[in-house]
Formats: sequence, structure tokens, C-alpha cells
Amino acid sequence: MKRFFLIAAGLLACVLSPAETIKGSDGKLSYIGRTEVSENGSVSFDWSATTVRVAFKGKNLKIKCSDTHKDYFNVWIDKEQGPRADFVVTVNSADTVLTLITTKKTARHTVILQKRTEAEQGTFTLHELTTDGKFEQAPAPKARLIEFVGDSYTCGYGVEALHRGDPFLPAEENPSQTYADVLGRLFGAETVHISHSGRGIVRNYGDFNQHENMIKLYAQTFDQYKEDAWTPTYKPDLVVIYLGTNDFSTDKQPNLWAWCNNYRLLLQKIREFHGPDVPILCMASPCDEQMDDYVAEAVRRSGVDGVYFAPILSNCYKLDDTDLGAAWHPNYNGHRKVASVVAPFVSTVTGWELPEKFYE
Repeated sequence: MKRFFLIAAGLLACVLSPAETIKGSDGKLSYIGRTEVSENGSVSFDWSATTVRVAFKGKNLKIKCSDTHKDYFNVWIDKEQGPRADFVVTVNSADTVLTLITTKKTARHTVILQKRTEAEQGTFTLHELTTDGKFEQAPAPKARLIEFVGDSYTCGYGVEALHRGDPFLPAEENPSQTYADVLGRLFGAETVHISHSGRGIVRNYGDFNQHENMIKLYAQTFDQYKEDAWTPTYKPDLVVIYLGTNDFSTDKQPNLWAWCNNYRLLLQKIREFHGPDVPILCMASPCDEQMDDYVAEAVRRSGVDGVYFAPILSNCYKLDDTDLGAAWHPNYNGHRKVASVVAPFVSTVTGWELPEKFYE
């Protein structure tokens, strides 16, 4: 009878063993991107492609989170990030509990959560994470980091739409299929996207909201949530600027002096944040023939060392459904072609070896 009681007590202890709950700010988690930690231990962010990595041993993982509007997230389980997630989750309320893993057997798992939608769609806050098992240290970030400063192309605007004439849908925005993440995977680097659709260096698309160009937004922790100045928490190995399409939009072009002056201001802010030794690669866009000249001239006049120019051929991708998604933006195939054009420039300015096989 005594032996039976001990066995039963042991089984009951296993059944009633408490779950582990940690705050979003717990050091076991790994974040890639610009975030803000609140006094209660929650972590908030709004920039596209911001990524959270979690590791644990157990059967299930739940997160308590909230959003100011409606955001979509890529989720990968027990694998590296790729162009296609295992599944997509949506957060659109002030108090949401999501179950990301439920299994029958206890095992070690790694979960990656990447924000698909840009800041206009909402600000996300991660409050708590709970598992029936034990949290472990998330995998360390990769040794290389590239920061991309851009517009809708860098956000992945319309990348999953099937036709170039389709309207934009937030559910079809996906940074993991952009030229930026293709380049990151190609060179084994983490990527940070500081990008906002419709924004430019001098003027925004259709002259909308002129005071919020990318020079202003780049200096902030949040894109939309609030205007707090960002204090650098990471140092990239390379910064890539892919801006200008909106400056040349609606059959207009910026004044060359204003363009070069504002471009210099952006380069100087990057230098202020990341120091003098980080190379900066300035891409043109295939959307306007004059943009090559404008970007090259901005680099030449800037007076900032370590800045390089990468022209993009106007016919580097097709202007049909083969390479375009919603609203005439590149789809995944189009982004892969852009990445293939830029990859040699990245290799040259960083010294990173260009892989023989192009990474998907």
C-alpha cells in the first residue's frame, strides 16, 4: 500500500507540474530588429520583418500578445527562415492568446515569429510566453547582419498576389520573399527592414504626408506608433538603401539639389548610428531611367566615405504576371531577380564570398 501511494503521488506530481511563463523581455528570447521594452516586461515593435526566436523543451507553446490594429506573422517550427512559412497567424485585438505548438510528445523545439505586415497595419506587443515544459536559450543570431532601408519593395508589398493588377491586401505582404531576405539567406545574414510603403527621400508617393519621409522615420524606434528617437541596439555589417521609386512617382521627379542634400542627410544619420566602418550600398530602381544618375550623383556629392552605388537594369524583371504581384510590385520571382543583380555588389563591398548556388 505504501509503494502504491508513492507511485500515485509521483504521477500526480507529474500531472500537476506547473507550466513555465516568461515575459516578452526574457533574455532567453532573441529579437532581430528595433524593439522597445516596457516596465512590465512586454516588448513592442512595428517595423516589417521584425523577428522573435523562442526555444523550449515541452509539448506546447502559447504566447499572450496584442496589436493596435491587425498584423500577420510568419511562423517557422524547428527550421531556418525561408521564403515560405510553415503557417501564418493573425493578431488583431488588445488581448490575444495564440497556441503556436501542440504535440503529444515532449521534445525540444525552436519557433521563429516574423512580422509580415508593415507598421501601417499595426503595432505588436509580446506580453508573455507559456510552455508546459521549460524554456531554453534561443539560437544566437547569425554572425552577419544587413540593415535594409527602403519602401514598399523592401516591405514585400503585394508579393504574394497572383496578378499585377490585383489590389493590395495586407495578407499578401511578406518580407521573407523580398530581395532583402533573399540576399540575407544567400549570405547567411540576419536582416533588419526599416521600410515603409510610399515613402521616399524628398517626396512620398503622390506628395502624401511630406514631413514623414524616410530620413525622419529612419531615426525612430517605431515607424508609426510614436516618434521616440532610436538608440542603436545592433551594428550591421552592411546597410543597403533602396529608395527613390516614390520620389519619381506620378510623373514627377525631385529637384536634383534637394535629392542629393536629403540623401546626404540619410547617409550621415546611418553613419551616426553605425559608425564609419560599415559599408553602405545605394541601389537604384528599374522604375525610372533617371534614377541611376540621381543615385550615382547623390553618392558622389555626399562626401561620406564607404558609400557605393549599385545600378539596377531597367529590364531585370518582366513587367507581367511572371514577375509582378499586386499593384505592379515584384512578386517572389521578381525579387529573386533583383537580388541576383545586387548580390555581386554585396559580395564586392563586404568581401563575402558569393555562393555558387543561388539560395532560394
